[in-house]
Amino acid sequence: MSAQDIIKETGPKMDGVVEDFKRKLSNVRTGRATVGLLDTVSVDYYGTPTPLNQMASVAVPEPQLITVQPWDISQLGAVEKAIIASNLGLNPSNDGKLIRLPVPALNEERRRQLAKQVHEIAEEHRIAIRNVRHGSNDHLKKLLKDKAISEDEERGGLDDVQKLTNSYIAKIDELAKNKEHEIMSV
Repeated sequence: MSAQDIIKETGPKMDGVVEDFKRKLSNVRTGRATVGLLDTVSVDYYGTPTPLNQMASVAVPEPQLITVQPWDISQLGAVEKAIIASNLGLNPSNDGKLIRLPVPALNEERRRQLAKQVHEIAEEHRIAIRNVRHGSNDHLKKLLKDKAISEDEERGGLDDVQKLTNSYIAKIDELAKNKEHEIMSV
C-alpha cells in the first residue's frame, strides 16, 4: 500500500461524513413544513421501534402543515405519543384517521436554539473528519516505520491528508453557515 492509496481512501470517508451532516441538517426545522422533519421519529410498533415513515403516509398539503396517516389505524395513539416524545416542538391533533401537525412560525428564542443545535452538529462532524485524518496519518506513519514508503512520501502524504481535511471542514462550515442563515431569516 502506498501513500497515494491512503489518500484515495481518505476522500470517500470524508465524503461520507459530509453526507451524514447534510442528512442531519435536513432534520433541523426552519419554520417550513417538510416530511424530513419526522425522519428521526421512531414509533413503538408492537414492541419494535419502527421509523414513522415505514408505518404511515407523511404528507405536506400546506406550507405550515404536515399530515400523518398510519396504515394501521390502531397505532394512531402510539404515533401521536412518538411525535410528542420526539421533542420537535410540534403539537399533534388527530381526528381518528389522520394526525395533523401544524408547524408554528419560529420565535427568536427558538431560532437561536436551532442555530446553536446546527453549530453543535457541525462541530461533531468536524471532529469526525479530524478522526478520519488521524487514522490516515497513523497509517502513513506505520508505512514509514515499516519502511514501505520514504520520509518524503510520508511528509507529502501528511500534507495531502491535511489539505483534504481543510477542504472538507470548509464544506461543513459553509453548509452550517447556510443553514444558520436559513433559520435566522424570517
